[in-house]
Amino acid sequence: MSKCRKLITTTALITVFGAVPALADTLGIGRLALPEEIAAWDVAIMPDGRGLPEGRGNVLDGEDYWIEQCAVCHGDFAEGAGAWPAIVGGRGSLTDERPLKTVESYWPYLSTVWDYINRSMPFGAAQTLETDEVYAITAYILYSAGLVDDDFELSNENFTEIRLPNEGGFYLDDRAQAEFPEFIRDPCMSDCRDPVEISARATDIDVTPEFPIIRFTYSDGSAPVSAPEVVEEAEEASAQPDAAPEAEAVQLASLDPELVAAGEAAWRQCRTCHQLGDGARNGTGPMLNGIFGQAAAHADGFRYSPAFVEAAEGGLIWTEETLDAFLENPAGLVPRNRMSFRGVRSEDERAALIAYLMSYSN
Repeated sequence: MSKCRKLITTTALITVFGAVPALADTLGIGRLALPEEIAAWDVAIMPDGRGLPEGRGNVLDGEDYWIEQCAVCHGDFAEGAGAWPAIVGGRGSLTDERPLKTVESYWPYLSTVWDYINRSMPFGAAQTLETDEVYAITAYILYSAGLVDDDFELSNENFTEIRLPNEGGFYLDDRAQAEFPEFIRDPCMSDCRDPVEISARATDIDVTPEFPIIRFTYSDGSAPVSAPEVVEEAEEASAQPDAAPEAEAVQLASLDPELVAAGEAAWRQCRTCHQLGDGARNGTGPMLNGIFGQAAAHADGFRYSPAFVEAAEGGLIWTEETLDAFLENPAGLVPRNRMSFRGVRSEDERAALIAYLMSYSN
């Protein structure tokens, strides 16, 4: 739908408090909230500017703060990165099957933007931003959305002059009239639904996905590695009789298939930020195909933190030992890097992850 109910604000909260006497009349409970109780909850920034602290910040400063605090999740230009949401874009998409809800397409008031950043961002370090930094980051978001020029400065004095594109796309919450009657009817107690019957099974209609059969075997007769890339490389090598065996192939053949399978399961905690395999690309973190033997910060097109660039220049190479140290304590091996992951404490789990990464070596 193209219009949405207004977000619950402090005004709505006060309205609920104000409704308590009515509950007292009908249910015999509750009392009118005291002014100091209302004031304790009344910390939101209102659309008309009420609650805004004094401060200011410009687009250029906001860009610096954004790169340092926000870009790792939301992209350099607020376009989103990996599984993290975009902040701008999506105008006119609210009627689409998969709408993109952003500051530019969905949020009604700039006060909502400022208040959310101030309360909840950056992720994992909420309420660490200074007031002027919040103003600057908000100004950069407005610039990224094409709503202001690059020389714009946002402050509490001009805050209410900014209008977001979807301000008129909301209407007052009418659920008490439109929906509540649907939930206060006498409940159905018998014969409420048609009986459920099984019409077909997955095995009957052949919808179970098929995985490639692994034909790569080892000299000791053990089971093969379950990484599709290993199969493809083995088949390509067998199709070229003149090709000499390489050390990498020996390395892949020596992988423990059970360890690789365990690493694939452990990889779930990594795939939010990193990708592996065919079509892998950079997201919140760099893609990790062929990482073994590579220098740190080697993925083309990924914007590494200065700490990783410095580590690469210092000669950091990804080996089993360095990867194990990094997986155990990312900040310990590369201090001040932007990776927020705390590390894998289990030695066995780290070994499994390293084996899984090795199965995707070039």
